[in-house]
Amino acid sequence: MVRHFCPISSSVSFPPVCSRPPEVLFATIDVNKNVYEVGEQIEYTCRPGFIPNNGQRKYTCLPTGKWPLNTLLCLPKRCPTPGPLNHGKVDFLDAHYQSSLSFSCEPGFNFYEYCAFLAVTCAPPSIPEFGVLSYRRLTAGNISNFLDTITFECVPPLALIGNETATCTANGNWSSIPECKVVTCPTPTGIENGFIEFAVRRTYHYNESVSFGCQSSYVLDGPKHSRCEKTGNWSTKPTCKGPCKIPVKKAVVLYNGEKKRVQNDLKEGIQHGETISFFCKNKEKSCAYTVAVPCVDGNLTLPACFKERGFFSSLVKKDPSDMKPCEDQA
Repeated sequence: MVRHFCPISSSVSFPPVCSRPPEVLFATIDVNKNVYEVGEQIEYTCRPGFIPNNGQRKYTCLPTGKWPLNTLLCLPKRCPTPGPLNHGKVDFLDAHYQSSLSFSCEPGFNFYEYCAFLAVTCAPPSIPEFGVLSYRRLTAGNISNFLDTITFECVPPLALIGNETATCTANGNWSSIPECKVVTCPTPTGIENGFIEFAVRRTYHYNESVSFGCQSSYVLDGPKHSRCEKTGNWSTKPTCKGPCKIPVKKAVVLYNGEKKRVQNDLKEGIQHGETISFFCKNKEKSCAYTVAVPCVDGNLTLPACFKERGFFSSLVKKDPSDMKPCEDQA
């Protein structure tokens, strides 16, 4: 009897799977595993005291083995503004979940007595959703007088759109009330001859930043960091300025206060922003002087007075770098 064996393939492919989905601050996942099959769905739920923004809560493992871009934020709930306290004071900075406030009474009063209030101009303003209100002067019930000011902030990562301060006006209204909005910026693009440090391809929120660096021999020019601004755009990015080759085959120059031979010491050139000085000859006075030349993003221009010496002239004539310096440069 002859037995036949089927060859076993040396390479076995497995269908893609998704790893653990990204964590969302103050949120839980209904199905919490290490590995998810393609098509399997999860749902985020904000923890007690927090409410979701308009971002997506349900996500499905894609055939690529990746999760879709997560847009969910869980933001703290806001409690009602505490009412006024007669013959006392209520101190608080904001009324969001897990914030705190404190009460204090005037001398001779306690929390069980009734009281009356002085007439004031402006009542507490409406607070923008997910906003924080700071009073510069705290009075009973946070009632404000004419020309008193208040300052608004937004719960990170939301951006404050409008004026951050408001003033109590003569008509009993506040001058302006800002808004708190979700602002995002797209994945930042790189820079020529440089790179973004530790960048992740995702949507960035307001005030998040990335850092830039340059390839070897290039110099960073401008701010190292770029920040996601309220406009949804990135702030100014830096550029990478290139090095300069010295356009002579043989010469003695001054570099960092020392004489250097281009053909030996400066074969790789100099970096952007650095300067070298060339020796020029004053024939009438039989002396030499130097002219400084900067490297500007790969461009270095020889001074008109500099003459590159050939083989014959270097044998019979003295190099300007070896001549006595002219008196006006001594």
